[in-house]
Amino acid sequence: MNLTTRRGLIGFGGAAAGGLLLSGCDAVVGNAKLKAVAQSAEAATLRWQRLIGRNGLAPEFSAADLSPNFKVNGTREPMEPEYQAMKAENFANWTLAITGLVNNPMALSLAQLRSLPARTQITRHDCVEGWSAIGQWTGPQLGTLLKAAGLKTNARYIVLRCADNYGGQVSKGGAQSTSRYYESIDLVDAFHPQTILAHSMNGSPLSVGHGAPIRLRVERQLGYKHAKYVMQIDVVSSLAGYGSGHGGYWEDRGYEWYAGI
Repeated sequence: MNLTTRRGLIGFGGAAAGGLLLSGCDAVVGNAKLKAVAQSAEAATLRWQRLIGRNGLAPEFSAADLSPNFKVNGTREPMEPEYQAMKAENFANWTLAITGLVNNPMALSLAQLRSLPARTQITRHDCVEGWSAIGQWTGPQLGTLLKAAGLKTNARYIVLRCADNYGGQVSKGGAQSTSRYYESIDLVDAFHPQTILAHSMNGSPLSVGHGAPIRLRVERQLGYKHAKYVMQIDVVSSLAGYGSGHGGYWEDRGYEWYAGI
């Protein structure tokens, strides 16, 4: 079924949209025509997903569908001393801070997160570079944690702050791009039933390459939204105080903010 989603728009939008999604970072940054195509597709996808319902689910699969090789993409291992020290301790002293516009700021250990009621889902990860893979993810629903923290009335967005620093690598935006990775979603997607903080993949603790100790899974959006190495969650009313104000590391460099599929 060819609905007006990101997948449908690849076919509908012709070579420009298809080339945008398959070419990776360089095609988007600094190309006004491709940005216009992307923004049009993003707006249509956002409208469609809101139309079909806040809780419309991404497809889920069976264990027989698991990909034999789930590619490690982006940062393979953060090399910052803080992360390396936590890794050496098997993340025993790692904590996830939930701060900002909440009534009950929280700091949760990995053991505490693993003890919470969890959702397990087998879903397809779609990367902007053109590849896909199916994996099984387990972790608490983000909405459960946000309810426990108690959102204030002016809360609008969730910003995920991560451990990995891209360090100005040319392939990740160049010298101007030295900064910690971050991502953001709105409250609709934060409370979506398939939005989880995954601590396990395919039945085992999350590997470093796939984002240990936890990563976001927001299954109705493209892969770069699924932030790895999450260290802190800020609840905010505006995205203006982060990076260049566009809501994410790659969004600050020309990618779409919503990135729905």
